[in-house]
Amino acid sequence: MVEMVQDEGSSSVSLSPLELFSMLSISPGLGSPFPWLREMKSEERGLCLIQLLFSCATHVSTGSLDNANVCLEQISLLASPDGDSMQRVAAYFTEALADRILKSWRGLYKALNSTRIQSVSEEFLVRRLFFDLCPFLRLAFVISNQAIVEAIQGEKMVHIIDLNSAEPAQWLALLEALSIRPDGPPHLRITGIHEQKEVLEQTAKVLTEKAEKLDIPFQFNPVVCKLEKLNLESLRIKTGEALAISSILQLHSLLAPDNDGHQKAMTPSSSMCMNSIQVQQILQRNQSTLGELIEKDNMFNGHNPSPDSASSSPASAAKMECFLASLWGLSPKIVVVAEQESNHNGSTLMERLLEAIHFYGTLFDCLESTVSRASIDRMKVEKMLFGEEIKNIIACEGADRKKRHEKLRKWTQRLDLAGFGKVGLSYYALSQARRLLQSYGCEGYRIKEENGACIICWQDRALFSVSAWSCRRYD
Repeated sequence: MVEMVQDEGSSSVSLSPLELFSMLSISPGLGSPFPWLREMKSEERGLCLIQLLFSCATHVSTGSLDNANVCLEQISLLASPDGDSMQRVAAYFTEALADRILKSWRGLYKALNSTRIQSVSEEFLVRRLFFDLCPFLRLAFVISNQAIVEAIQGEKMVHIIDLNSAEPAQWLALLEALSIRPDGPPHLRITGIHEQKEVLEQTAKVLTEKAEKLDIPFQFNPVVCKLEKLNLESLRIKTGEALAISSILQLHSLLAPDNDGHQKAMTPSSSMCMNSIQVQQILQRNQSTLGELIEKDNMFNGHNPSPDSASSSPASAAKMECFLASLWGLSPKIVVVAEQESNHNGSTLMERLLEAIHFYGTLFDCLESTVSRASIDRMKVEKMLFGEEIKNIIACEGADRKKRHEKLRKWTQRLDLAGFGKVGLSYYALSQARRLLQSYGCEGYRIKEENGACIICWQDRALFSVSAWSCRRYD
C-alpha cells in the first residue's frame, strides 16, 4: 500500500492504488505519480490494471467517453507492451478499447488506419512464430492427423478438405505418416481454402515438393474464397474418394452475421470495480500470475464467466447450421475440429472483455513463463496475433467481428444437430500429444481427455479443444 501525509503532524493514511488513481484524476495538483508507481508491486499494479480496464469498458459501453478517456490515461501509466504479463495484456486491451471509441468517428478512424495493412508475408510469419513458441497448434495437428490416419486406414484414394489452408506444417507431418503406411501411401488430394491466393500458392509449393521426395501421388486443389462464400462444386469431390475435413481454428468465423445482417444491441453492464477493502484483502495474497490475479478478482466481484454466455443472431445460427449440413451431405469419413476453448461471442462488451482477459491473459502468462520478455518474436506474436484478435473481439461488432470463439460444449451441440457423431480420440493420438509436450520440457502445458475430445491447457486453464466427428446415417 502507499502512504500519504494528510497534514503536517498528522498520522499517515494508507490508500489503495485505486483510490490514488481516483484522486489523481480529479486533483492534478498532487504532482507526478511516477515515484510511487515505481514502488508498486507487480500484484498491486496488476489488480489496478484489471479494475481500470473493467471501469473503462463500462464507461465505453454506456457512452461516457470523458470518463473512458480518463481511464485510458490512467492505464497508460501502468501498461507496457514489454513489461510483465498484466502490463502487456493491458496494453493491447487498452488499444482495443480506444479503437472501439474511434470507430464511432468513422472518418477519423479510417484516416488513422488507412495505411495499416498486414501483408501476407507478415501474417504467415506471425503464425509460424506462434507455432514455434507455443505447442498448441502442433498438438492440434498431431491429434487431428492421427484421427485422419485412423479413419482412412486401407483407403487407396484420399481427399482432405482444409477449411483454413494457411499452415502446411500439418500436412507435411501427414505426408510423412502416410509414406510409411504398411500397405503403401494412398493417392492424396488436398483441397485448401483461403481467401489469399499467395498463401495457397506457398502451401501448394511446399506440399508438392515434399510429396515428390516421399514418392506419394499428390494433388493440391486451391480454392480462393472466404469460407462463408464456399461453393461445394469447387471442392471437386470424386466418387471413390475417402473424404476427410479439417477445421483448425476456423469454424467460429461463420458465426459472424452477413454485412446486411442485424447485430444485437449492446446493453450497459454494471460496474465491476472493487472497493479499497477488497483490494487490500487481495493484496495480502501473493499472486504470481495474471491468471491468478483475475481468478481472485472474480471471487470478490462475483463475475465468473458464464459457460453459456455466447450469443449468435438467428441468421448467423442458420448460416452455421446450413454449412454443417452441407459438410454432412459430403459424407466425410472424418471431420476434425479444433477451436479456442472460450466464449468470445457474448452479446455485451463486458461479457467479452471478461472472457477475453481470462483467455488471452493465460496465453500471455504462458509466454511469460517460457519466453524472454526481450524476445522480438514474442512481441510480434503478442502484437500481430493476440493483439489483433483482442481488437476484433473488443472493438468490432456485426460482420466485422470475426473472432467469435465458443467452447466445445457449443460445437458439440451444433455438430450433433447437424447429424455428426463424436469419434473418440484414440489412446495413441493422446499419447503422441503427451510425448510432444514432454519434448518441450515445460510442466505448464497439459492435455486432458474430456468425453472423447482433447482439451489443451496451460496449467489448469483450458485454451483449445480438438474433437473428431463422423456422419451418423439415417434410414
